[in-house]
Amino acid sequence: MKVLVTGVNGQLGHDVVNELTKRGHNAVGVDIDEMDITDKKCVDDVIGKAKPDAVIHCAAWTAVDLAEEAENIDTVRAVNAYGTKYIAQSCRALDCKMIYISTDYVFDGQGNEPWQADCKDYVPLNVYGQTKLEGELAVAGTLDKYFIVRIAWVFGVNGKNFIKTMLNVGKTHDTVTVVNDQIGTPTYTYDLARLLVDMIETEKYGYYHATNEGGYISWFDFAKEIYAQAGYSTQVEPVSTAQYGISKAKRPFNSRLDKSKLLQNGFTPLPTWQDALARYLKEIGY
Repeated sequence: MKVLVTGVNGQLGHDVVNELTKRGHNAVGVDIDEMDITDKKCVDDVIGKAKPDAVIHCAAWTAVDLAEEAENIDTVRAVNAYGTKYIAQSCRALDCKMIYISTDYVFDGQGNEPWQADCKDYVPLNVYGQTKLEGELAVAGTLDKYFIVRIAWVFGVNGKNFIKTMLNVGKTHDTVTVVNDQIGTPTYTYDLARLLVDMIETEKYGYYHATNEGGYISWFDFAKEIYAQAGYSTQVEPVSTAQYGISKAKRPFNSRLDKSKLLQNGFTPLPTWQDALARYLKEIGY
């Protein structure tokens, strides 16, 4: 199978290309230098020339706070919404499958119940969530052969993430404060890449939620486990989001994603986040 992967220089795109190659698929990785997704003609030209059987769309604007700045909003929408629409239109023209990576931020983040994969109660809290939702709607409104996969709390070898931040801060601080009222589950891009390739090899289309297993936790819980596994003596103190201070973008309190649809459709769930963290720390040299 020939699969075009956008955002190949990012955490997820990098791992998806490696997984595809490992399984003998023909992976074509592109980033902004090869295909500016905000340029429809460029998208049509690159995808049209590649003629893939499937596209796994990992590219996105993910800087949540920067997305709130007035001068960035049009660019965020151009990337997350219009760029996704252009890719979906190219996929339709070639009759190829598409996976779109979305986020728990399409919901309002309230309550304690896990969000169901087929829930349509969309109330995004911020520009990032709104534009990712617009991307979802563009895919679902354009294609029949699509997978929309919502993820949360992502970490991988490429790029910045919470684990790297905690490790760096822990080197110079005896104590760190971390919010304990935002609840979710981490997602290791290495594990997610395996699932995405599992999906693209099928025709079990629709909406899915995918994070690692291991239960729902707070960022405070995650930080404690990071330091424990890395052998740091850094103490972690819990604070509320209100105490921590307001960021430019509102963050969801409830990022619990129900992943039962994966099992219902025969997909293998991701390993526990604790196991994923141990493998990740080894991967980055801890």
